[in-house]
Amino acid sequence: MKHLKVGLVQQSCTGNREANIQKSVKGIREAAARGAELIVLQELHTGLYFCQTEDAAQFNLAEPIPGPSTRLFGALARELGVVIVASLFERRAPGLCHNTAVVLEKDGEIAGKYRKMHIPDDPGYYEKFYFTPGDLGFEPVTTSVGLLGVLVCWDQWYPEAARLMALAGAEMLIYPTAIGWDPNDTTEEQDRQLQAWITVQRGHAVANGIPVVSVNRVGLEASPDREGAGQLFWGNSFVAGPQGEFLGRARGDGEEVLVIGIDRQRSEEVRRIWPFLRDRRIDAYGDLLKRYRD
Repeated sequence: MKHLKVGLVQQSCTGNREANIQKSVKGIREAAARGAELIVLQELHTGLYFCQTEDAAQFNLAEPIPGPSTRLFGALARELGVVIVASLFERRAPGLCHNTAVVLEKDGEIAGKYRKMHIPDDPGYYEKFYFTPGDLGFEPVTTSVGLLGVLVCWDQWYPEAARLMALAGAEMLIYPTAIGWDPNDTTEEQDRQLQAWITVQRGHAVANGIPVVSVNRVGLEASPDREGAGQLFWGNSFVAGPQGEFLGRARGDGEEVLVIGIDRQRSEEVRRIWPFLRDRRIDAYGDLLKRYRD
């Protein structure tokens, strides 16, 4: 498959789970109607981003895999003949939950899953309270549309994660994401954060010579804490090619379904002229296994 059309569903969410799911379904159907063969949803797309506060009652939102969401989106993948990357709050056992991306094959079966490895703990992003760090490693998922290097949100800041996926043969990197601004930040600070987020992911594309697909949520979500400012998710979902070039980018202030064509032969061409994997000095990288060199 030399060319691949990828669909990105950027949406806002509310506390109405069924409405959120139907919005995702509508976006998937639109992308498929426009020729998408691989469709990626944003992080935790079935509900509000509940990690703004620490609240044990939110564990009621977690679901098993397989479970209700994988059955629903698996049936949709089978109906439309597409591969879907969904994002779920996975209940593995009582008190043991993960932030998990699930890949559903064209036949509706689960092709594989990835459990978020890097877990943030920052104001408005208290994910360590809810999510156990992933234990499946950085292993691409084999699908009918290629070997997918699926990661999740906070993972996108770590070049090690992108590199390990690439070294395992991933043909593209995929990041379901939920990231935004503190509404009280200055315009200048907001722009710095957005540009940093875009730049680091485009850098992963360049350093590894493979496309990057990043799908972010959008819209203001109020904080359950009355004193909290909430999160204004900045959208800007995008696809970058293997030299970091923009292939498509969504708006920052509204919902959007993008369908972007990827020329898969470009990775081969780019890696021939920029052979970064060939020139890696793996004999000198031992200190990467240390937290810090004192």
